[in-house]
Amino acid sequence: MSKADSPEAAHADETPERAVAFADAPDPVLGLLPWRRVAVFYLAGLFAAIAPMGLLAHEFFWVNILTYTYLFAGLAVAWNIIAGFGGQFSLGHGVFFAVGAYTTVRLFLDWHLTPWLGLLPGALICAVAGPLIFWPTFRLKGSFFAIATLAFNQVAFVFANYFDSLTGGPRGLQVPFRAGTANMIFTSPDAYAVLMFGFMAMALAIVIVLMRSRLGYYLLAVREDEDAARAAGISVTRVKLRATALSAALTAIGGGLFAMYIRTIDPPTLFSLPDIGVKFALLTLIGGMGTIAGPVLGAFLIVPLESYFRAALGGAGPGVYLILLGAVMIAAALFMRRGVAGAIDAVWQRWRPARKK
Repeated sequence: MSKADSPEAAHADETPERAVAFADAPDPVLGLLPWRRVAVFYLAGLFAAIAPMGLLAHEFFWVNILTYTYLFAGLAVAWNIIAGFGGQFSLGHGVFFAVGAYTTVRLFLDWHLTPWLGLLPGALICAVAGPLIFWPTFRLKGSFFAIATLAFNQVAFVFANYFDSLTGGPRGLQVPFRAGTANMIFTSPDAYAVLMFGFMAMALAIVIVLMRSRLGYYLLAVREDEDAARAAGISVTRVKLRATALSAALTAIGGGLFAMYIRTIDPPTLFSLPDIGVKFALLTLIGGMGTIAGPVLGAFLIVPLESYFRAALGGAGPGVYLILLGAVMIAAALFMRRGVAGAIDAVWQRWRPARKK
């Protein structure tokens, strides 16, 4: 390896606080590589993710699973910004998801605004409202912060049920089927899969850039030790607020895409903890919390398994598929403490010395 490509050269111009923060970076491979190699890994990963589409195109069952996999991979990547890299374990991201969905659908129904533009107001609202909602809870740590954000989700669920004029109440909202690219309504399920793939690719690109920026290094420093970060001159609250704004905005975009895909939304669907709020955390924990690729790996493992078990074992008895899915998750927690990404990294670290010999 040349000196130009070495980790020391790649970070020779870093400020001291960035170097300290990077020492505990959870994803050192992408962090130490130069940009051109990061781009190669990024494109190779996207190619591996889109490859199943070439094999399963026009197979509605599998294309539907891929669509949800891409969507929730992007949502887990967004959640990982504040939770995995920032250390703030949120269970309230379902609120941002729902705001994005309701805003996109309302603008489409009432103002006939194309969803391609309707996604942006929801993201902007959440980028502003997210930090305002979470700011009072940033003093809380660990499970206390998680419980506080969970309360936000439940309060929003109650409001969504009662604000009929905005959310449609318990009946929800339904988007009429008017196929057209401008309406983001397609007759081919493959188009939705490509759309969700684009969302996942965008979220990953944003996170890669973020974690190689000053804000990303500060975010890691805050996660490791807030007092030390504050002593080094980092504005801890400002870093958390910026990360929350970005995470909330991406989650809102995912909510808008979800709404245009299923075209029928209601409070139980958007605020469901098992299917929405907790799932973001679950996918990230299984894949590798605090890593760039972990949320995507978790989505590709759990979402297809869950869908397959539900379809294959749904008639075998109540809850049978959930028992099997739970067994898979328990096995992952026992044998892959750092998630799928951590297990892959461990194998890579063992293989590298053997290859050098």
